[in-house]
Amino acid sequence: MSFVENNIGLDKDIRCPCNQCLNALRQSQDVVFAHLLINGIDTDYTKWAHHGETFNSPMDDIDVNDNLSDCILDNEEEDDLFDLLAEHQSFINNDENNGDDITTKGYEEFIALLGKAHEELYPGCDKYSRLSFVVKLLHLKVYNKWSNKSFDMLLKLLKDALPTGNLIPSSYYEAKNMLRSLGLGYIPIHACPYDCALYWKENEKLEACPICKTSRWKVNDGKGKKIPWKILRYFPLKPRLRRLFMSSKTAVHMRWHKEKRNDDGNLLSHPADSKEWKDFDAEYPWFAADSRSVRLGLASDGFNPFGNMSNSYSMWPVVLTPYNLPPWMCMKEPYLLLTLLIPGPLAPGKDIDVYLKPLVDELQELWLEGTQAYDVHSKCSFKLHAALIWTINDFPAYGNLSGWSTKGYLACPICNKDSSSHKLKSKIGYLGHRRFLPIQHRWRKDRKKFNGKQEMRPPPVFLSGYDILEQLAYVTARPPGKHPEILDKRKRPCEDLNWVKRSIFFTLPYWRSLKLRNNLDVMHIEKNICDNVVGTLLSIPGKTKDTVKAREDLEVMRIRKELQLVKRSDGRYDMPPPLYTMTKQERKDFCQFLKEVKFPDAYASNISRCANVVEGKVTGLKSHDCHILLQRLLPVGVRGGMDAHVANVLAELGDFFHRLCCKTLSVEALDKLQEDIIMILCKLEMIYPPAFFDVMVHLAIHLPYEAKLGGPVQYRWMYPIERFLSTLKGFVRNRAYPEGSIAEAYLVDECLTFCSMYLDGIETQFNAPERNYDIEEDGNLSIFSTKVRPIGGSQYVPLSDEELEMAHWYVLSNCEDVQPYMEEHLNSIEAHDLVRKHDVYKKQFPKWFQKQMENTLCSNKDERTLALDSLSRGPLPCVNKYTGCIINGVRYHTKDREGRLKSQNSGVVVEGNHCDEVIDFYGVLLEIIKLYYLRDKHVYLFKCGWFNVDRQKSRIVNDGAITSIRVDRFWYMGDPFVLANQAKQVYYTNDPKLGLNWRVVQLFNHRHIFSGDIENLDDPEISNDMSNNEDAYQDEELINVLPEVGSIEIDGEVSLRRDDVAAEVVDVVIRRKRTASEREMEIEDAHEEVDHESGSESDVPSIATAPVDKEDVSLDSCSEEEDDELGYEN
Repeated sequence: MSFVENNIGLDKDIRCPCNQCLNALRQSQDVVFAHLLINGIDTDYTKWAHHGETFNSPMDDIDVNDNLSDCILDNEEEDDLFDLLAEHQSFINNDENNGDDITTKGYEEFIALLGKAHEELYPGCDKYSRLSFVVKLLHLKVYNKWSNKSFDMLLKLLKDALPTGNLIPSSYYEAKNMLRSLGLGYIPIHACPYDCALYWKENEKLEACPICKTSRWKVNDGKGKKIPWKILRYFPLKPRLRRLFMSSKTAVHMRWHKEKRNDDGNLLSHPADSKEWKDFDAEYPWFAADSRSVRLGLASDGFNPFGNMSNSYSMWPVVLTPYNLPPWMCMKEPYLLLTLLIPGPLAPGKDIDVYLKPLVDELQELWLEGTQAYDVHSKCSFKLHAALIWTINDFPAYGNLSGWSTKGYLACPICNKDSSSHKLKSKIGYLGHRRFLPIQHRWRKDRKKFNGKQEMRPPPVFLSGYDILEQLAYVTARPPGKHPEILDKRKRPCEDLNWVKRSIFFTLPYWRSLKLRNNLDVMHIEKNICDNVVGTLLSIPGKTKDTVKAREDLEVMRIRKELQLVKRSDGRYDMPPPLYTMTKQERKDFCQFLKEVKFPDAYASNISRCANVVEGKVTGLKSHDCHILLQRLLPVGVRGGMDAHVANVLAELGDFFHRLCCKTLSVEALDKLQEDIIMILCKLEMIYPPAFFDVMVHLAIHLPYEAKLGGPVQYRWMYPIERFLSTLKGFVRNRAYPEGSIAEAYLVDECLTFCSMYLDGIETQFNAPERNYDIEEDGNLSIFSTKVRPIGGSQYVPLSDEELEMAHWYVLSNCEDVQPYMEEHLNSIEAHDLVRKHDVYKKQFPKWFQKQMENTLCSNKDERTLALDSLSRGPLPCVNKYTGCIINGVRYHTKDREGRLKSQNSGVVVEGNHCDEVIDFYGVLLEIIKLYYLRDKHVYLFKCGWFNVDRQKSRIVNDGAITSIRVDRFWYMGDPFVLANQAKQVYYTNDPKLGLNWRVVQLFNHRHIFSGDIENLDDPEISNDMSNNEDAYQDEELINVLPEVGSIEIDGEVSLRRDDVAAEVVDVVIRRKRTASEREMEIEDAHEEVDHESGSESDVPSIATAPVDKEDVSLDSCSEEEDDELGYEN
């Protein structure tokens, strides 16, 4: 204690080193003194690191606070592991100052680790230390997903193979423990089995739940260790945020949003460009003043860790993502922070707030008090603050996190109490999108084309966080939990609206000031809309929205008489065929169209596997399949057989999502998108039955506004989160304890991901070469410096004299360094006939240029002159021909090679001159040629077949949205060559409208190539982070532009019945109309059923608030496939 007094002082609490506390708890010095007298000191605590002792490395008295890079062994390892150790020492010191201690003996473990960094792997080994070898070996295990058993077998083999005295660990467990001090750990917190409460803080020592009184223990027989019912794994946030600033690999990037981002005030390419971010900065200038203040997004979703849908199990990770990072790092898996692992087997539902409490408390501390952190970039300590700016979730999880039930008549959280919903036969329809139109718009008064009524209501009013709090003031508070004895089965009062609770996030001081607290997920909305469209289009049972009940809705609403059921003499009914469905043959043709689609490499999955031509249906579509299908294929596939009104509105719908999902948006474009989606949904209301419009279709109307608030969708959708959940799912080794298995594996993965930033000479996720990597060469001239890597076999063959001459002339005429010589020679030719002058020039220039270079070479022999001389002498007669190459990260295949592949990489487009007009030349790649020149110089050329797209002969058709070309005729066969770097890749799809010899041109950006405005693009770290990208497909900017959405209207009398197809005969049982009292009893029964099944408050409003139409809507005894669910996917 005298040592403490001399080194720390008398007025500070210290860690208690007694045999009971083991430095895990901070106590006053008087308490510590008493503990030491009673319990004695921990005999293993020989170096008093927690109490001010500075100590030396066990190897050679190295001061750990000195620069550890000076202590590298004589062999000077290539890795930066000593940089890692030096930065981690600062991390441990900072944790000591903050009072954080995940491991009870941090200093001792670190010193032991430092010793291993200097130990030889085996006697005489000068290449690997014990630490570097184990780190790399563990990295290989995690990176390649080896099993624990296979790793143990490898360790056993290595230990036996290496010389005697080697320090190879004997098992995975031993190897993992070596790096324990580099990990951050987690805190296990016991939970009530009914999700009532956590045994944490004030409840930590309780033996039973304070709410439902259920015992804390699942096993407590006094014979062994007590086993709790549930364990929440909590991964503290503060040390993980501090480590981002204490690592030289990430600290500088945490300032990017303010110090390096280009802000022009109009373009949105990062959340920092958004209105929400800027308004937050304006309201809290003290927070915005420091660029190191962290903005966080929270995401959560449930998943089944067993991958077996028949085994009902739902585990809920809670993930945080820091938005300070630049676009090529933000939302990427290495920077997603797992903070909570909520145990199953049942989903927490609305009781998720119980499990969020530790995280929210820490977020409050990070906002109010901050935490002391060390910034390795500026080499100083600072107070780190953080704020949660929004949540990311699918629609059911939206309700769990926000407190607003996403079911029932008021399911839309944006429209709130002013939702436009209607009771239909078997579901609730969300119509009334005309209310978003300008007040004088003529469609507002059109009864016949819509729901039989005029629509004069204004759009719903956007509610701020303060407005929400006013509503929540009237909400009845209910205790959390699912215990049968505490469930409240009463109907929700009218004043509660759809609120089931006050979200725990409102305890954050700033939450009420945020405009975008919870994001609508574009991924799931797009998928559900695509499923509705495709299911109805192909009349897929269970997916179609054109059911018997949907037709009865038309009769009840007295609209579209031509589609209403017609009773037959035998008591059955005719179901008239509508324009928005396909015939059996049209369905087969559409599936055949999908079956023949081939995408470029890394563009999308093989969507043809989902098409069943025989049955005429599409199944097994994943979210990204729907993303591509809705935006790219559906507008093309339906334009052949479908009615123009239907085809046009589906093209507009796909184009809306295409533009919304661009990586870079503008405020003006989003304003236009807001206008367009209103028109699109109104057009859909004119065509599709009311049952088509579930809540997910309706939510699309709010997406442009949210994009204005939050920025581009790729920072707010679930694609990267779903991928991260898939990674966690792969961590399950012990199926009896999946949560513990995932938690332990995540800690190892987190630690080794951090270590891998410092590893050289081994592949990691930070330096892994892209699959389509190219080779950069410096040929002294631009023409010799193309980034091309040939792939596949090659043929060394001679070119004909004619081809060699054409190729050489094309190279000369497209070399920037030769242009001054060409102009000089052209001016020297005397000829009045321009055609003749060009012929003379083309024939004479190569020889003239060669002579000029021979003269220049006599006086100047620098590298550039030598390269020009090589070019002037022409190519060698023999060339290499390849069937594939990669250039600038893009894979190309010749037409012959892709014939046996499932991908299409031969389509090219080049801008060129035709009849003094600049046009796009579309073609296919026939050969990849490598021309050889003297002095080991070479040029890559594409030999292409150019489709004849002469507009005067109507061989190209562009309707403003889709470009189609004929592919049965070629032109410019005497000019087939282009430089490899001049071509841009396209892909072609069949055109069902124009016929067999027509193809639709699809222009696109490669999703693995980031082409934004980035400084230091040549930095290898940045380029690696950008290229190793598995994001959902997005365009950088809009490529295909449709005509104005409002210019394609559905005017006049349009019959929605098809006259070329016979009506389907169906059996329908129509029941009598019910009285008002019967309807009230039915809804009350539904309340009780929902409460009983879900264990939560009913999501159906009372009769007084439910906007039920006056006319009776009966439920029919139709097939189960026609009983649609609520309308969104869980």
